[in-house]
Amino acid sequence: MSDADFDIIVVGSGCAGAVAAYVAASAGKSVLVVERGNYAGAKNMTGGRIYSHSLKEVFPDFESEAPLERKITHERIAMLNSDSEMTIDFTSPVLAEEGKDSYSVLRGPSDQGLAEKAEDAGAEYICGIAVEELLKDESGKVVGIRAGEDEITSQVVIVAEGTNTLLSERCLGNARPAPCQMAVGIKEVFELPAGVIEDRFLLPEGEGAAMLFVGDCTHGKVGGGFLYTNRDSISLGLVATISTAAGGGNDTPVYQMLEDFKGHPAVAPIIRGAKMVEHSGHMVPEGGYDMVPEKLAADGVLITGDAAALCINLGFIVRGMDLAVASGECDRGIVVCTTGIGVSITANKIKGIRACCCSEPFSAEYTRRHNNANTLCLGGRVVGPGLACQIVDAFLDHEFEGGRHQRRIDKMMALETL
Repeated sequence: MSDADFDIIVVGSGCAGAVAAYVAASAGKSVLVVERGNYAGAKNMTGGRIYSHSLKEVFPDFESEAPLERKITHERIAMLNSDSEMTIDFTSPVLAEEGKDSYSVLRGPSDQGLAEKAEDAGAEYICGIAVEELLKDESGKVVGIRAGEDEITSQVVIVAEGTNTLLSERCLGNARPAPCQMAVGIKEVFELPAGVIEDRFLLPEGEGAAMLFVGDCTHGKVGGGFLYTNRDSISLGLVATISTAAGGGNDTPVYQMLEDFKGHPAVAPIIRGAKMVEHSGHMVPEGGYDMVPEKLAADGVLITGDAAALCINLGFIVRGMDLAVASGECDRGIVVCTTGIGVSITANKIKGIRACCCSEPFSAEYTRRHNNANTLCLGGRVVGPGLACQIVDAFLDHEFEGGRHQRRIDKMMALETL
């Protein structure tokens, strides 16, 4: 579709959508982001923790630019019964080391900051409109979106619609996640002076703490509690699996679980004297690999972020935002056919793609180092699983060397205009 309205349309401006828009716009693509909320972050309630590794890949100076709250240097896991607790407490400078560091964030300001980055890079935004359908041509290729009365076309659509995966289900045929794979999150934000927060958690000035709770916080049902310290507030909440929270055997609704949790002897002193300034709820994916949609990509469309269930919830560690950022930033692809040759020919007809068919690790390594290849092509009947993994590792583990090789790449890419 050479006459498409945009190169890329991104549905949703959470972590994954905004970063995808930023990366694409920075590469010179025409990008439209359609966000259902009145502004980016308007619908996000997460007050959580983001590990920095993926942000640093996209924004090397994010520490000085992003609306971060506190660097997390203090971790606790608390196991509760009705009137007592046992807590594992870990504090270490290792938590602040580059590559291992993480920060508390409030998603409203954080998402707005990412959207501003995408706009500064050239992405266009439409907010306050829901995308109702993916447009398809006669062959079934996705060629755009329908939002209300408007139909907008594009070469590619990136679906970053979050946990309520309506487009993924309705237009791509993916199954709705089972109730046991989804949770309802309920959160409140409490204002407290920064010094009080640091005193209550024994924190050095400006540093932060993260806590996870299990046991009586959800009255013994599947789920848990969380607490994150912000600059001058605390995010406190619960996550309860929908299948148990809404089941007939559960006689305590989630909102009452939260009230009881706030009154628990392990929690009440932390929020003593605090002012509650926000109350919100949200669905959370927590089914792990088993709930990743069967169809993550199809002709003309890619699913990413929470819509792709890219998250980790192991009880003692909960991660999603950094994986969403990484999924939005990904700048390499892997395609497979019988020999690898057909997909290589096809991929190289797409503007900006440098695809290489490799049958051993050496070629995969040096096509990255010298040719800056961004797409690896493999033959399913040429290489076995073990060798394929070695080839993929070589392709992903090496970076373009630039220098004299860049002049050759520039000449290659100039041929696209012929």
